[in-house]
Amino acid sequence: MPNLTTIAFDGDDTLWHNETVFSMTEERITTLLADHMEPAELSKRLLATETANLRLYGYGAKSFILSMIETAIEVTDGRVSTEHLKEILDVGKEMLDHPVELLEGVEECVKTLADDGRYRLLVITKGDLFHQESKVARSGLAELFWKVEIVVEKDVATYRRIMTAHGIDPTEFAMVGNSLRSDVIPVLQIGATAVHVPYPLVWAHEHVDPTTVAELRWHEVGSLAAVPALLDELRR
Repeated sequence: MPNLTTIAFDGDDTLWHNETVFSMTEERITTLLADHMEPAELSKRLLATETANLRLYGYGAKSFILSMIETAIEVTDGRVSTEHLKEILDVGKEMLDHPVELLEGVEECVKTLADDGRYRLLVITKGDLFHQESKVARSGLAELFWKVEIVVEKDVATYRRIMTAHGIDPTEFAMVGNSLRSDVIPVLQIGATAVHVPYPLVWAHEHVDPTTVAELRWHEVGSLAAVPALLDELRR
C-alpha cells in the first residue's frame, strides 16, 4: 500500500464548478449567432478553433473568449457586427467575474485532510494564471494548501517537474481530479496514485476513449466527501 503524504487537487470541476459556466456561455453565443449557423454546427466550429488555438493561447476563459470572437468572424464571413462582438466580450467578462462555487463536499474534504496532519495539500490546475489565482483566492480554501501550481498542460513532463521541484516521491503522491486525460492517465504513468471524481459535464477536448484506459488502475469516488475515507483505506 502507498504511504501517501502529498495530495493534489485539480481546480476546475473538481474543487469548483467550471464547465457549466463555459457551457452556458457557449449556449448564449450560439444563440446570438443562430442566424448565421445552426447552434450544433457552430459548437463544432468553436471546438475546432479552441483546439487549434491551444498552442497559442493555452487553456482558460481568456483563450475561450478569443476563440469565440475568431469563430464569430469566420462563420459570418467577416460581417459580424460590432454590437455582437461587444456582446461576446461582455459575456466573456462575466465568465471571468463569475463567483467561485465549490462543489458539494469540497470544503469538508479539504479541511479534514488539512487538519489530519499526515498530508501536504496542493492544487495543480491548468489555465490562465491570473484567473486561476483569483479562483483559488476566492474559493476560501487558499490557506489550507501547501502549494498551488498553475500549469499550461497536465502531462507526464509537468507532473515530473512538480515532483522534482518539491522533492515529492511519486509513490507518496495522489492526484484527485475529474479528468481522465489530465488527472489520471499521466499520474499513473509516473507511478503515482490517481483518484477520479467524475463531473457531469466534460469538455470535448478532455474526453478519453474508455477502451484506451481499461487496463489502467485508478480509484473513483462519487464526490470529494468520500476522498478522506478512501485515503485512509489506501494507507492500510
